[in-house]
Amino acid sequence: MTQPILPAGFEDLSNCLPWSLPTADQRQKKRLASSSAELRAFYDQMLARLPEALAEVDRFPLGELPESHHALYNLALSLAEVAPHIELYAGSPGVPYAFEEARFVAVHGAQETWRGLSPMAAA
Repeated sequence: MTQPILPAGFEDLSNCLPWSLPTADQRQKKRLASSSAELRAFYDQMLARLPEALAEVDRFPLGELPESHHALYNLALSLAEVAPHIELYAGSPGVPYAFEEARFVAVHGAQETWRGLSPMAAA
């Protein structure tokens, strides 16, 4: 696997690259293994750049995202993974008062999300 890169203009997000994970399963695992402070630091930095990041990746059709933009797209998806835990769960990496998350297996969880495949296409 190559080192993730960011498009020009997003170099300030380079310390967020550990969150640039291509699959839902990897993003969930990273969230669960992170502390509340790590979630908050990522959330704060990425949320500030989200409008520009989404505008940048939205220039390409889903499934045709160039490799130069995969990391930025994955960071936006990681923010979507982390945001409820900051906004609703007081920074808890897990979902309070819920079933153990490992019991739920995403049908598409191992897919590289940028490809835009339906769960049935991956089967």
